[in-house]
Amino acid sequence: MSLCLSDIARAIDATLSSEVSGVEIERVARLSQAGQGDISFLASAHYQRDLSRTRASAVILNAEHAAQCPVPSLVVTNPYLAYAKVARLLHPVPVLEPGIHPSAVVDPTATIDPNACIQAQVVIGKNVRVSSGVTLGPGCSIGDDCEIGADSRLLAKVVLGHGVRLGARNLIQPGAVIGSDGFGFVNGDGRWLRIPQVGSVSIGDDCEIGANTTIDRGALEDTVIEDGVIIDNQVHIAHNVHIGAHTAIAGCVGIAGSAHIGRHCAIGGGAGILGHLQIVDGVTITAMTLVTRTITEKGVYSSGVPHAPARLWNKQLASLRRLVKR
Repeated sequence: MSLCLSDIARAIDATLSSEVSGVEIERVARLSQAGQGDISFLASAHYQRDLSRTRASAVILNAEHAAQCPVPSLVVTNPYLAYAKVARLLHPVPVLEPGIHPSAVVDPTATIDPNACIQAQVVIGKNVRVSSGVTLGPGCSIGDDCEIGADSRLLAKVVLGHGVRLGARNLIQPGAVIGSDGFGFVNGDGRWLRIPQVGSVSIGDDCEIGANTTIDRGALEDTVIEDGVIIDNQVHIAHNVHIGAHTAIAGCVGIAGSAHIGRHCAIGGGAGILGHLQIVDGVTITAMTLVTRTITEKGVYSSGVPHAPARLWNKQLASLRRLVKR
């Protein structure tokens, strides 16, 4: 689709650098690659060298760089945020026809809103409630007693275990599994005995959950994901974890059971968080950090040693070992 530049400026509350009429925008593109019909953005001084020679039809930037722009500019305070809004305008979520595909298997006790879209080979269990505007992509499996809030989208092959509750406007990427059994076992006489996981998973509104991420059901009470949480691909969240609103979790993070993470936290890729600890609001944990103790103060936390050439690494390791007297 295409949008008039002046309409885009109004939509993102931007100031046009000059009067422009009839300019149509079809795509978003990088400064160095943009051409006619493209809109680009400058959000980092690292790319400032590309601004003077861009061939974009327009550029989103802040007032500091407006004078250097050779094409019409949209001046905003946060160019990256404005770019995201423009990208959403140019690439809206496809509107799918409501209805139930003939190959879907729906239990007669399920309640499916007429405005929901149930695609091919979806399986829906007993007493499930699917609200208006919900999309269930091909091959989704929805367990008994689940609730899915309005306008949520579950893409291909998402699995919800029994009793999972999703709020409104959630986006669940392909292959995510929500409500699988938590890792609950007790050892007796050298053998492992499974402990029934009788809780479920409760997810608030406006969350996004990445592909192949797994969120375990609670052992006794629910695993809880509050509103606005965003979770990347291949994250594992164990039973009875509680994640506060608007926290962001990058790929391959592992969070052990009963950890409680506050609101507006940011957890870098590959981090590990041990169980039964608390992390207060506003904490940032950098990539590959291992969190072994409760964090009681807002701030940035790191662990691990960055890579180095092997010979230097060996010397550094030898020096660390000499610090400890045996």
